[in-house]
Amino acid sequence: MPVPEMSRTRAALLWATLGFYVAIVAAVLTTSWLVRLDWQVMLFRPYKQWPELHAFLDYFVVLGQRGPTAALVAAWLGWRSWRQRTLRPLLVMACSLLLLNVTVGAAKLGMGREGPHYATVMGSNEMFLTGDIFPSGHTANAVVTWGILAYLATTPRARRSLSVIAAVCALGVGATTVYLGTHWVSDVLLGWAAGLLILLALPWCEPLINRVDTLLLAVRDRVFGVTGAFGSGLPPRLGPTPLPVPAAASMSGDEPLPHGDQVPGVAARAGAAQRAAKFRPRIPNRAHPGGRPDHPPARAVGSR
Repeated sequence: MPVPEMSRTRAALLWATLGFYVAIVAAVLTTSWLVRLDWQVMLFRPYKQWPELHAFLDYFVVLGQRGPTAALVAAWLGWRSWRQRTLRPLLVMACSLLLLNVTVGAAKLGMGREGPHYATVMGSNEMFLTGDIFPSGHTANAVVTWGILAYLATTPRARRSLSVIAAVCALGVGATTVYLGTHWVSDVLLGWAAGLLILLALPWCEPLINRVDTLLLAVRDRVFGVTGAFGSGLPPRLGPTPLPVPAAASMSGDEPLPHGDQVPGVAARAGAAQRAAKFRPRIPNRAHPGGRPDHPPARAVGSR
């Protein structure tokens, strides 16, 4: 299957997001105004300014944690796969999470930035140390995990609704990590860009996803021998095959009755069998030339 062509809008979004990603990294590496903003927000300590939000946001940030969100979304997509008889929804999720782990994980380990709680030098970018918070994994995971639901939507209305839900979750999780003091502002900005890049690049993975889907279903059919829950069809219904009703001609020279397999329906075949039995000719009894029934001779009263 050829690689699908990317629309101009998607291509423009992809290149714009990629440029934004590079600009954020460059701004942090050069200790620009963005790093000064990081320190100002960190020293402001939002969790101390609005402590009444802390309990709620501690639970809300779980919407960006990979384990719980992946399990929740996988359960929903598993049901979708069963209903649609295809593994594509689950494969799309697996592909996106694989891309997320590889790209975001490599960036985290490669740049080694320390978080706000472990910063040591005031005003520094804290790069190339022992940290792993740049970009924000919670933020990128929220963008990808909830964005998959919008990506796999089958109607425009569902896509719009799920896009709004995904945007709220992604923006909320990113802002919550800044509130809790676990990430710099620049970490969150880069996490949004990293997650959006994966969603925009998913159409290029569709040919591979379709091939894997076809391969797995073929293996399943060879192993189990029948088409199951994810198959494209249903197994044949087993049962006795009705026997055809033999054709019979009437005594008056009428046309023969139709063959049993030409009569539609079980009731019609039963009627054809009854009509055939009704017009079956009687064979005279040899012992009674008059054609009377062959009854045993009556015994006279008192005879032995």
